Amino acid sequence: MPEGDTIHKIANYLKPRLDGQPLESLVLADRSAERTVSANRIQAVRAAGKHLFVDLDNGLSVRSHLGMHGSWHRYPLGETWRKPRSRASVVITVGANHYVCFNAKEVELIRTPSVRSAVVDHRLGPDLTAGAVDLDVVVRRVWELCEPDTLLPDVLLDQRVASGIGNVYKSEVLFIHGVSPKREVGQCGDTLLKSLYASASELLSANLGGGRRVTRREGDSAGRLWVYRREGLPCLRCDHPIAYARLGRHHRSTYWCPACQDSSQISENP
Repeated sequence: MPEGDTIHKIANYLKPRLDGQPLESLVLADRSAERTVSANRIQAVRAAGKHLFVDLDNGLSVRSHLGMHGSWHRYPLGETWRKPRSRASVVITVGANHYVCFNAKEVELIRTPSVRSAVVDHRLGPDLTAGAVDLDVVVRRVWELCEPDTLLPDVLLDQRVASGIGNVYKSEVLFIHGVSPKREVGQCGDTLLKSLYASASELLSANLGGGRRVTRREGDSAGRLWVYRREGLPCLRCDHPIAYARLGRHHRSTYWCPACQDSSQISENP
C-alpha cells in the first residue's frame, strides 16, 4: 500500500500541471459505469494522508485512495496507455495530456462542504507529513479509537489515528524503537506512542522529495531500509535473521528483528 509520502509526491507532481488549469474532461469509473463530471477548471490538487483530492471550480472534489494496486500515469494525447482503459478509475484531460488513475481502491465525487466531506475529514487523523504534528491529539485518538488488545501494527496503520503510515514505515519505526510488532497498544504508554509517531512524521517528511525512500542513514552501503523486505537477511544492528509474518487484523506484511525487538521485553506500561 502506498505510504503518505508517495501520495504527497504524486500531488506535488500533479499540482503544477493541474492547479488552475481549464478542464477538458473528467471521467470517473463507478461500478463498471463511467461518469463524466462537468466543471470548467481545476482549483487545486492536494494530499491528505493517503488520500488525493482534486478540487474543482463547481464545489466538487474527486477523492482517490490508491490502495494496494493503484497508480497515476500521464499520457500525451494519442499515446498508447500502458494499462487497459477498463482499469482506469479517473481520467483527467487537461491541455495535451491525460492524467489517469488506474486500479484505485476508492474513488468518489464529494461536495465541500457536505455531510460526506465531514465524514471523510473525521475519519482521517492528523497528516504526519504536514509539518508540526500535535502528538497529544494523536495519542488521544489512539485511546479513543483502539482497543487495548490491538496490535501496534494495526494502530500505526489506522488512518483515523494519524494518516500517512503504511507497511514500510510501520515496520521501520517499530524497529528503530526496538518495539515488537506483537506488542499490544495497552502495553504502551503515552511517551512511547508519541515517540513512534514523531519518528514516523520525521521519516515521512524527509522522504517527500525525489529519490528512493530512505529510513536508514548510516553512511554505509548496507542498505537504505532497516528491516522492510529483508526477511532472512542479517539484522543491520545485531546480525540476527530478520523475521516476516502477516500480522494484525488485516494480516499485513510485517518485518522485524526478533532479537532487537524482543516481545518479552515490555519496558513501559500505561
